[in-house]
Amino acid sequence: MHTLPATDIELAAWLRLSLAPGLKPAALRLLLSAFGLPEAILEQSPDALAAIAGDAAARAALAPAGPGFAAQLDAVIAWREQPGNQVVTLDDPAYPPALLTMPDPPPLLYIKGRLDLLHGRAVALVGSRSATPQGVEDAERFARELSVAGVTVVSGLALGIDGAAHRGGLAGSGSTVAVIGTGADLVYPAAHHALARQIAVQGAIVSEWPLGTPARAANFPQRNRLIAGLVSGVVIVEAAMRSGSLITARLANEMGRDIFALPGSIHAPLSRGCHRIIKQGAKLVETPDDVLEELGFARRAAARPSALPCQPSASSEATSEANSEARRLLTALGHAPTTLEILASRTEMEDAALQATLLQLELAGQVTVLPGGRFVRASHG
Repeated sequence: MHTLPATDIELAAWLRLSLAPGLKPAALRLLLSAFGLPEAILEQSPDALAAIAGDAAARAALAPAGPGFAAQLDAVIAWREQPGNQVVTLDDPAYPPALLTMPDPPPLLYIKGRLDLLHGRAVALVGSRSATPQGVEDAERFARELSVAGVTVVSGLALGIDGAAHRGGLAGSGSTVAVIGTGADLVYPAAHHALARQIAVQGAIVSEWPLGTPARAANFPQRNRLIAGLVSGVVIVEAAMRSGSLITARLANEMGRDIFALPGSIHAPLSRGCHRIIKQGAKLVETPDDVLEELGFARRAAARPSALPCQPSASSEATSEANSEARRLLTALGHAPTTLEILASRTEMEDAALQATLLQLELAGQVTVLPGGRFVRASHG
């Protein structure tokens, strides 16, 4: 295999462990806590790994990479180099903090679009694929108002309620996240190609599946677990008695998230799932304000937080170093839209530091990301 730069060698180790058949995310997390980075795990003896995570996990972690691995790694590196695409690993400061509260956060996330949306306040809006016109209207209105109030609307890009939730989020302040059950290079269903393109520019698309993974029924409950992990609460708009949305609600409830449901007519089949979870303790909501109040989210314009939230508190030395990097980056940015490559050459910053500082500045409202992955100073900066 050709010689790779250090960041790609690191990515190769992450990719190898994330693809290792039989290595569960929870076991991988145990190994990472014990040994640090994936490269260190791959250098351990089977006994050392087994002592931490058991024999099966040790065997899975140390199994040789499959024959197609080099091609897969090349595909991931090529995908990551396209504007707006990012591969975020579990140890990356840009990893969504809400997912770290899950017992089994995915080791790798493929993200198209705005990373900052995965660091703020978020609510999931989910429901039936065969939604009624009223359900679609309610989902769009709730999503639009939540988005205008500064809350990111998360859904699963499915037909029906999910699509309406994304359209409403885009119509608000543009803040919507689609968590998908295929590889990030595919769109399912095909009817949502244009919607997915718009979300990738204004919002974000997130997948934990390897590139090229097709839509399989078994992937969607796992996708629902990720939706539940990213948010403070889940709103069910319409759901039949046996609905995937109820799986999302159950998973969210297990993670300690709040569950909300819109009531409907006792004669409507798509109200039955909602009424059932209300009987089980979900909160009945009639307006977006009900959701905002329950979650303690003040209604506000979609202002950015003044600093990167959920970061471990650093020493004052590290903070002043981060501040000087931020100042250096703002100076290098000038006042014209600039690409990542140009910023890297002007600042001579390491790729990871550059990405982290840009994210910090974006969350602080000092930098705006333009379509096509160019960066510009925010107009008030």
